[in-house]
Amino acid sequence: MGDVLSNTTIAIDVMGGDFGPQVTLAAVQRAAVLHPDVKFALYGEADGINAFLAKHSNLSDICSVIDCEMSIAMDAKPSVALRQGRKVSGMWRAIDAVKTGAASACVSAGNTGALMAMSKIILRTLPGIERPALACIWPTVKGESVVLDVGATIGGSASQYAQFAVMGAAYAKTVLGLLNPSIGLLNIGVEDVKGTDNVREAAELLTRSDLNFTGFVEGSGIGMGDADVVVTDGFTGNVALKTAEGTARQIQHYLRQAMSSSWMSKLGYLFARGAFGALRDRMDPNAANGGMFVGLNGVVVKSHGGADVDGYTTAISVAIEVAQAKMVDMIAQDIEKMQALLDDAWADTLD
Repeated sequence: MGDVLSNTTIAIDVMGGDFGPQVTLAAVQRAAVLHPDVKFALYGEADGINAFLAKHSNLSDICSVIDCEMSIAMDAKPSVALRQGRKVSGMWRAIDAVKTGAASACVSAGNTGALMAMSKIILRTLPGIERPALACIWPTVKGESVVLDVGATIGGSASQYAQFAVMGAAYAKTVLGLLNPSIGLLNIGVEDVKGTDNVREAAELLTRSDLNFTGFVEGSGIGMGDADVVVTDGFTGNVALKTAEGTARQIQHYLRQAMSSSWMSKLGYLFARGAFGALRDRMDPNAANGGMFVGLNGVVVKSHGGADVDGYTTAISVAIEVAQAKMVDMIAQDIEKMQALLDDAWADTLD
């Protein structure tokens, strides 16, 4: 079967992730129920995919299977993945489907470095974007926020932080439905004198922009929802993300220990299990799974490698929502305004 062409087609890197087809195909089945108007192009080992589809006849009309020679190992270096998987791997071909228009978006739980490298080579960045960023949805006490970058780049100039802010605002408008999201720069303090030169310069740029910039945000303020969009570089953002996920699992572990420590605590759990269930759901990383590489000429969504079926389904839903909202076009328009501001700032330094 060939590539599916429809108004919204999602290319799935079936073999990617810690669990591969076991999770990705089950998630496609679930996403098909949630989004009956969407079609799927499945890239991977055709025999296994077709065997799954044979057991689910409702998917045969909305799924195409593209047989691929290889899959990218989760621990492969990006340079090795590019050399070995160029044009032949499921990851490469799924991304290329976005470039050619055969798919509206690509979803992969595979090797993050390889996915980023292939996406940059195949799709390229939008005009005015120096580097793409990986944006994620972060649960907060007020609801949800967007945090970027959480792993695509190391370090960042003031102009890159400003571009991240534009991209993050567009993402928040699309995925969170916010009309005028507040923007905060992650810093070691909220005072104007705190932080690196690049972060302080970025704050000056954002203050002069049309964005709803509210100032600096400390690490503790991310979870408190101090800003709808939190901007940082990929090194700091990834450390913050992994720390938050680890803390959530640590608290869950403590709760399980506490609830099983005595017969009284077990009895108390029976009365409060509804509340504990709600807490567990709020702290589940899978509930906010699906980070997008923003700044590219196309939609690529990265799922956690260890995501379960619910988590991968969430990532697919994010890809569908972003593709249908034409968020890439929104970023392209908004970045032109920011580029004019950056040009003015550069001219001021020459005067």
